[in-house]
Amino acid sequence: MPRAAGLSPEITHVDLGPVRLSSLAYPPVRGRRTGDPERYRLALVADGVVRAARAGGESPVAADLVLTYTSRGCADGPARAVVLRIPRSALPLPADEVDHLLARRIPAREGTGAVLARFLGALLDQGPLCRPEELSRLGSVTLDLAAACLAQRPGAPEEAPAEARDRLLLRRVHRFIEHNLDDPALTPQAIADHHHMSLRALYLLFRDQPASVAATVRRKRLERCRAELAAPEPDARPVRTIAARWGFSSATAFGRAFREAYGMTPTEYRARARRGPVGERPETAPREHRPGSGR
Repeated sequence: MPRAAGLSPEITHVDLGPVRLSSLAYPPVRGRRTGDPERYRLALVADGVVRAARAGGESPVAADLVLTYTSRGCADGPARAVVLRIPRSALPLPADEVDHLLARRIPAREGTGAVLARFLGALLDQGPLCRPEELSRLGSVTLDLAAACLAQRPGAPEEAPAEARDRLLLRRVHRFIEHNLDDPALTPQAIADHHHMSLRALYLLFRDQPASVAATVRRKRLERCRAELAAPEPDARPVRTIAARWGFSSATAFGRAFREAYGMTPTEYRARARRGPVGERPETAPREHRPGSGR
């Protein structure tokens, strides 16, 4: 593609797991070009320069958001754009409702659009300094913000369907669990209370998930413990310290759960990890009885 005078091609990108954020500078795009019709492109476009929202700095200059497929252009003239590529299947909104917003300009000067614009700018600025696990979590937040922004636009449903709302809520619950695994008081009731829902509603939210909410918490804790047990010897912590760090009530309870999940004790796993790669059972945590499900 020929370049416009004074404009560079793609200058940076941040891989956020389910979505990808880029800063692009392109000349006018006429008609179709090769791309992926299974991905949306939500672009923050300015006629001048789109500046990253640095901490304590400036917001993006006069800009709007434009939703297109990745096989279509997003600007009518030379422009720099901050572009978020989103798989169609990842958006928790009906495809026909989202398609209704294609090629429409979405104001990014106030409300949800402004929040998303500032967030994208900050991600471009600070994303390269984040660890991969941080970027993955930020990708989920970015997807939620993009969905919230699109759901509020004219032509979008006034209220997301129940299934879409459940998907958004489930993501928030998983993020909350990830960020609080070290809290011994992280129980299903505590999770439900934090999200202002009943315990029954929380169980229903997990009814189609591979594991119940309690089993999910246990599995994630065990994964963190397993990673620490495999650490090189100079950085190794005692097993009981690792168990307490990730919310297990006692070393005994941790050892029992670890053996059930991986077929060996934590001490045996650590010894094998120091000798080389350790195989693992397909299931990283036992299935747990689901309240009200009969299983």
